[in-house]
Amino acid sequence: MTHSPLSLPPLPPPPQALLDGASLFLDFDGTLTPIAATPDGVAVDQDLLRLLERLRERLDGRLAIVSGRSVATLRELGFSPFLLAGTHGLEFARPDGPVEAPDRPAAVDAAEAAFHAFADDKSGLLVERKSISVGLHFRGAPQWGEEAGGLAADLAARHGLQLQPGKMLFELRPGGADKGSAVHALMSRAPMKAGTPLFIGDDVTDEEGFAAAAELGGNGILVGTPRETRAGFSLEQVAAVRHYLQQGVSA
Repeated sequence: MTHSPLSLPPLPPPPQALLDGASLFLDFDGTLTPIAATPDGVAVDQDLLRLLERLRERLDGRLAIVSGRSVATLRELGFSPFLLAGTHGLEFARPDGPVEAPDRPAAVDAAEAAFHAFADDKSGLLVERKSISVGLHFRGAPQWGEEAGGLAADLAARHGLQLQPGKMLFELRPGGADKGSAVHALMSRAPMKAGTPLFIGDDVTDEEGFAAAAELGGNGILVGTPRETRAGFSLEQVAAVRHYLQQGVSA
């Protein structure tokens, strides 16, 4: 896959015209809601869900949530009515439809057991079980970050799993997919294939989504602290994303 070149900050804010005819791909944590101290500490307000429903109507259905969270968790949070790509592109679901996903491999169970063995006697570490992956969070104990990363890398090599670093997180999952492959897959299907991809995200895990959008003639919007990125535009924080989307609905 040929990636678009990295952009250096500062990046310009996105023009509203990017939403015209867009197929909109939205990350969740850190993009639509602030990152919480724990994975289950996030809340989705009804105003956000109504805004996304209105935006989806404006885009003739071309709106998808693309997240590291599982489809099951996204639905628990209120996103059942939306097109979903979960677990970094390993899972897909149409609104209220069945989930397309591989079985959870035994290797992920083995990695989860190793994460627990490492974390259970260390205050502040959190093991997050997902449908077909497992994450080790060290936001509450950053002093263990380097050792957690070494363990995750060793487990990935030993069990043939994909190591996915995130914000204060190491996740292990089956390989073969990422947010970029999710964009390519959804852009090959209706309704997304009728538009121009626009990916909005904050984490390093969103870089493949930015790259895929650019490869398909679209754009990426980085949320948060400036860094080297494949996005062409930036928004400072979650509140700015909400404002940008609200302006798009009002236009």
